[in-house]
Amino acid sequence: MPSVRKPTVFDLNALLKGLSKARVDFILVGGVAAVVQGAPVTTFDLDIVHRQTDENITKLIKFLESVEAIQRRPDDKVIKPDERDLRGKGHLLLTTCFGALDILAVIEKGLGFDELLPSTVKIAFKGHNVYVLNLETIVALKRGTAIPKEQYRLQIYEETVRMKNENGDKF
Repeated sequence: MPSVRKPTVFDLNALLKGLSKARVDFILVGGVAAVVQGAPVTTFDLDIVHRQTDENITKLIKFLESVEAIQRRPDDKVIKPDERDLRGKGHLLLTTCFGALDILAVIEKGLGFDELLPSTVKIAFKGHNVYVLNLETIVALKRGTAIPKEQYRLQIYEETVRMKNENGDKF
């Protein structure tokens, strides 16, 4: 069985830098997307929605190989992601040498890359532009969730949006 380096810390910087350098088309969603827009929450994984084109999937597979990505599983079985995993409509939950990376084909309401792109903000990161799902859209998509963790976070996201609106996006 191949040896897999277990991450000791979540290195968001390394994951984002690697995805950007590999020229992968993706949208940052989830907790990190909220954090970069001012929401005071903690998260230990990076959630992205990727563009499902042949070229982008090839770039993403190459990046995943470079960060020693394997599927997160309850057992010790080592399964590396492949192109079939990235072409489906599900979620690919991975462990990398830099921490957890969740690659999503779609999020709430079945929205994929092309549907989400108009609801993003571009954030400059180390010489690259990263598309981030805007906080207002995150709030709208999370309303009605039955997941307790998400209900709690929704309150924080809503308060963050309220404060941003009150302070003209600066706080």
